Amino acid sequence: MDFSNIKYNEAGLVPAIVQDYKTRQVLMMAWMNKEALTLTLDTKKATFYSRSRQSLWIKGESSGNTQSVVTVDYDCDGDTLLLQVIPAGPACHTGNTTCFYRNLLTNADLDSGNMEILRNLTNLIADRKINPVEGSYTNYLFEKGVDKICKKIGEESAETIIAAKNNDPQELASEASDLIYHLLVLLNNQNVDLEEIFKELTKRHK
Repeated sequence: MDFSNIKYNEAGLVPAIVQDYKTRQVLMMAWMNKEALTLTLDTKKATFYSRSRQSLWIKGESSGNTQSVVTVDYDCDGDTLLLQVIPAGPACHTGNTTCFYRNLLTNADLDSGNMEILRNLTNLIADRKINPVEGSYTNYLFEKGVDKICKKIGEESAETIIAAKNNDPQELASEASDLIYHLLVLLNNQNVDLEEIFKELTKRHK
């Protein structure tokens, strides 16, 4: 295996940033030596080097919170690795999903949301199905069933078309948001995970 492009520090280590493959959330940072990197590439299980114990450790070997490796990339200088993983549990020893759970700055002018909202909304819809909340519109749709949900999708589709014909970007964004929400409810109702949509779109893209 050719490691000629990887540059280790004077201790023979290289920093590895770990990112959730699905959510794109940065989970943690750890160190790898050549052996840890070799094992990671061979086993597809995130394996690191502990500087305090001076030994290799497989992420989750004691907690069960393993990380299945999807890709391993390295930066332009070859001195930092990026692992995209599918975690089996929290990355942080504190029980938090990510080790980066404390905030120093949030720029309110720029913090207007990103693709993560789709997963958050999907998770909220799933939680409403398992843990109904009185007065919840989502629970109302689940109670009425697929016919009602499909009717709403038809209505929201028509309203989205009208907004587009009106050449009103703000109205279109609003109606498209309603359409996406109802589509996510339908997917959950029919037991189709959002991941299946991602897989299909990726397959078509490739």
